[in-house]
Amino acid sequence: MKRLLPRIRRFSLTRKNTVLFLVTAVLLAASCELSLQLKHRTDKTDAPPATQTSRASQASLGDRIRVRSGPLHFERIGNPARTVARDPRGTVVATFTDGARTAVLTGPSRTFAEPRTTDAEVVTKSWVRLLPKPWARGAERSGWFRTWITSRLGSRDPDILATAFDYVAGAPVRTTAAGVKYSGAARYTPDTAGGSGRAAPGKPKPRTGSDFYDYLGIPWTFPDTVTRRPEKDRARSVDSSGYIRLVYGYRSGFPLSSRDNAAGSGLQRTPDAIAHGRLGVPVIPLTDRRPAVIQQLQPGDLVFFRTRELPGKRIGHIGIYLGLDTADHPRFISSRKNAGGPTMGDKGGTSRLDGDGYYTQGLRGARRL
Repeated sequence: MKRLLPRIRRFSLTRKNTVLFLVTAVLLAASCELSLQLKHRTDKTDAPPATQTSRASQASLGDRIRVRSGPLHFERIGNPARTVARDPRGTVVATFTDGARTAVLTGPSRTFAEPRTTDAEVVTKSWVRLLPKPWARGAERSGWFRTWITSRLGSRDPDILATAFDYVAGAPVRTTAAGVKYSGAARYTPDTAGGSGRAAPGKPKPRTGSDFYDYLGIPWTFPDTVTRRPEKDRARSVDSSGYIRLVYGYRSGFPLSSRDNAAGSGLQRTPDAIAHGRLGVPVIPLTDRRPAVIQQLQPGDLVFFRTRELPGKRIGHIGIYLGLDTADHPRFISSRKNAGGPTMGDKGGTSRLDGDGYYTQGLRGARRL
């Protein structure tokens, strides 16, 4: 210990050395701080984190739109090409598909059920609504969209899915001011084998199924000035495509066509014409076999089936996809003969798109209007 003490004294600081040491320390600290600031600036401008790069490259000027939860952030996604809106927490609150008018918004949770025919329930936060016009990339910067989204997001007004359930068994009857019953349980089309028109002896002329105006019991004039009149024995009834036209067209405002004209701008009359038409976006392209993948479906999509009633590869049935039920089965709703009308149930065939059921095996494609 005695030998160490003198060595320590040898390195003791004088006042001059102390000042020099402090100046050096201050300069060194300042240099380090400047280096850190320069590095921080370089990181922010030249090499942002991967998540920031992705968000920045996909974001649009629509971020300026604010809703209750804060400003919306818009991103582009493919298969099919679409725009999604996220809230400040990153949660997807709306999906808009290029070329389609149906948009899926996130809203309050609700349950769709039909205990008369199935134990299945669909619990969903998806609300399907119609845009004023087909979606196009960048539409979030349009003035009309700002007004539309702020009034629809979070709204509890009836949407496509709620409207579809206005026609299942037990649904309450509602009437317009003019006395037209526009909702309430619908039945399937009565027997189409006879009734109207001339036919060969012993062979009644087949009739088409019931359309939406048959259910309403009123004549309807279409944009091409063609007027269709209801048949009395078809009151309160719709076939599968008549049901779609009732929900999407009469109730929700999608344009309707008087016939199966592929060149027109309205929803055609038969399932086969709608399936092969140009309206909307084919999310599952039509083929002559059951699709191997259906994950691209979203609630509100129209699903098409080949049935035994029609020859060849024609589409004979159409429904509305609801989403996954509580057992994780993809479920749809449609107006069916064996079920006696609109149903999401399992009477006369399960209303599922998986498994080995009749409709599962008959699935041929899907379209987003």
